[in-house]
Amino acid sequence: MIDRAIYSKKLHSSATDFPLPLAVVETDEDLYWDIAHLLYFTIREDVAAGRDSVMILPVGPVFQYRRFVSLYRRAPIDLSRLHCFFMDEYLLDERTPVDRNDPLSFRGFIDRELAGPLAGMGAFDPARIHFPDPARPSDYDAALESHGNASLCVAGVGITGHVAFNDPPEPGDRMSDDQFRKLPTRVVRLPRETVVINSNTAMRGAFDQIPALAVTVGMKQILASRKIRIYLNRPWQSAVVRKLLYAEPGASFPVTLLRSHPDVQVTLTAQVAQLPDFMLR
Repeated sequence: MIDRAIYSKKLHSSATDFPLPLAVVETDEDLYWDIAHLLYFTIREDVAAGRDSVMILPVGPVFQYRRFVSLYRRAPIDLSRLHCFFMDEYLLDERTPVDRNDPLSFRGFIDRELAGPLAGMGAFDPARIHFPDPARPSDYDAALESHGNASLCVAGVGITGHVAFNDPPEPGDRMSDDQFRKLPTRVVRLPRETVVINSNTAMRGAFDQIPALAVTVGMKQILASRKIRIYLNRPWQSAVVRKLLYAEPGASFPVTLLRSHPDVQVTLTAQVAQLPDFMLR
């Protein structure tokens, strides 16, 4: 049981007593630009240092990539050593991703928002966009390891505390926190909570249209990243961020396991920083 007092914690960007470094931005637009600038300047620093930029990236939040492309158009940088490992994809069955033309396809979205525009400018080879293959998920992990794992992981957080689709163990599953931390990239069945909240975000509540299966990067690969940056902009994440910061760490709310990582920062919108309202609507 989560202590109700957790939900009364006030979050202000000027405070310094949080369990993790925390920044509050005013709007969704500010958050999207913050991510775009993070990617842009991380790549620029890597180029200056003569090293690859290896990133584990989410599709949601969704509008940072067009802003990154805009930054690139204004001031091009060398993308020849950029490798983007996207976290997950919905599946039709245990071996088949949804079609790229499906409106829910993460691969299709990245083709349109990032890979296509950059390739059209001759700036980037789409072969360096990686999604986990449900038929061979270990290939994704091997590719990450061949680059020395990710230098940067950008992540959102689900209503269950999931990072990517690493949802909590189902009731009755015997899995220790340490076993959960070591989970590799794999095919997963999405819990009801994740299906319903994703339908609210993407399908105006049509939860029967959200696939039941997905392939996801593992917690092991996320935790092996040198830096982790968490971004929150959904109104219901007012509760999530407080559990992220103050709940007892454990696989029952997976993002709390990231608090032991040496370099994690959290950025959220002012709306998410607000106290959760406990009232009927």
